[in-house]
Amino acid sequence: MSRRHWIDDWRPEDATFWEETGAKTARRNLIWSIFAEHLGFSVWLIWSVSSAFLVAQGFDFTPGQLFFLIAIPNLVGSLLRVPYTLAVPKFGGRNWTMMSAALLLVPTLGFAYAVTQPSTPYWAFCVIAATAGLGGGNFASSMANINFFYPTAKKGTALGLNAAGGNLGVALIQFLLPIIVGGAGIFGLIKASAGGIHLERAAFVYAALAVIAIVAAFFFMDNITSAKSPAREQLSVVRSRQTWIMSFLYIGTFGSFIGYSAAMPLLIKLNFWVPEPEPLGTGIYFAYFAFLGALIGSATRPLGGWLADRWGGAKVTLGAFFGLVVFTLAVLWTLTQLTPNPQASPAIAAENQAWFPAFLGFFMLVFASTGIGNGSTYKMIPAIFRREAELATTPATPERDAALAAATKKSSAAVGIIGAVGALGGFLIPIAFNSPWVSNPLDATKSAFIAFTVFYAVCALVTFAVYLRPQRARVGELAEVRI
Repeated sequence: MSRRHWIDDWRPEDATFWEETGAKTARRNLIWSIFAEHLGFSVWLIWSVSSAFLVAQGFDFTPGQLFFLIAIPNLVGSLLRVPYTLAVPKFGGRNWTMMSAALLLVPTLGFAYAVTQPSTPYWAFCVIAATAGLGGGNFASSMANINFFYPTAKKGTALGLNAAGGNLGVALIQFLLPIIVGGAGIFGLIKASAGGIHLERAAFVYAALAVIAIVAAFFFMDNITSAKSPAREQLSVVRSRQTWIMSFLYIGTFGSFIGYSAAMPLLIKLNFWVPEPEPLGTGIYFAYFAFLGALIGSATRPLGGWLADRWGGAKVTLGAFFGLVVFTLAVLWTLTQLTPNPQASPAIAAENQAWFPAFLGFFMLVFASTGIGNGSTYKMIPAIFRREAELATTPATPERDAALAAATKKSSAAVGIIGAVGALGGFLIPIAFNSPWVSNPLDATKSAFIAFTVFYAVCALVTFAVYLRPQRARVGELAEVRI
């Protein structure tokens, strides 16, 4: 095996090494990691907005089938995050970035074929949608890789930027797909294509970008020798109580972000209906607004990391959950003003659309809270394992150095476990919006938001009790280091 792209000497905690060598190398790897992860997220969520176009293209799917279709990639993507995390130490961050980018050709080319065949059965769509979960696994391997490159003091910002760049893929696919496929113009300023909808175009664009990611990783990324560790050693983090506490909290932050991002196009389409395909320049057309939530959630993620670097991850995470409780209740209030089945009457549709600005505004604040919480929780993970290593060893000893190195490996492995569990929210949220026990989509949506509000309140209590309450000695010590 060629050693050209393997780094044998990597000491990010050494200030001199970092200034002279480390920072530049880490920045280069971060840039291309963001690019590859961005594509992974885009492919992962390609069904979130395209599913809303399938009926217009002639596929006879019910709302329940469409919600399930956008949920499947999230389930598969969450399950793949553990093996993707383990792949980084085994194969190297650069090598796995190339391989994971190549795997994106499977869901993109499969998507392109299915949407051009009117006879494609629903079960085939489900199988192809499941392969889009390959893009969801990219997040875990990318975050685990970048965690090795940066010193503890800069991990919050670096991981926040890496995650935000990936999360931005959700917003970009939701913004660009309607334009690429010809299903919508840009906010009504540019007309939709007169040639109809061509969903396969988006798949071909992202397949080409995946090839670019493979080439870029080959030339510009590196593997770190010291990042290697046996899978059994990495999986030891499953025995840590902290891994599961943070997994629970991450369901509330990232699970909400990815779940709401996937469901938002259909939520708008079902509850704020306008005739299709014309007039596209009037009314509440989902393609004009579906991307905004993911954009805001992505943009606020590095802010959450920066705030956590400055004020402590637990404090910022608690604030994020407080925001989620308040703003979810506000979204629920707007939904209580709506009438079910707006497609039944233009008058009902017009009444519902009058509440859309309030719904959208409060929902954007929900997304902002998820983004801040995503950034702050990922600051907490390496800080927790580092602090546990410090508590168990004596300063300025070989044991301390070894424990800190092991803590970095553990935190990178924990990223995969936590990311996998957290991403399950992306599967559960779309399913909750289509409860079989509720008579219509609007009532199902309201019931789901009530359940989400209760869950966020529990997450806030857990954050305070475990990481901020000073009465318990060990928890108090963790809180003192501004986790």
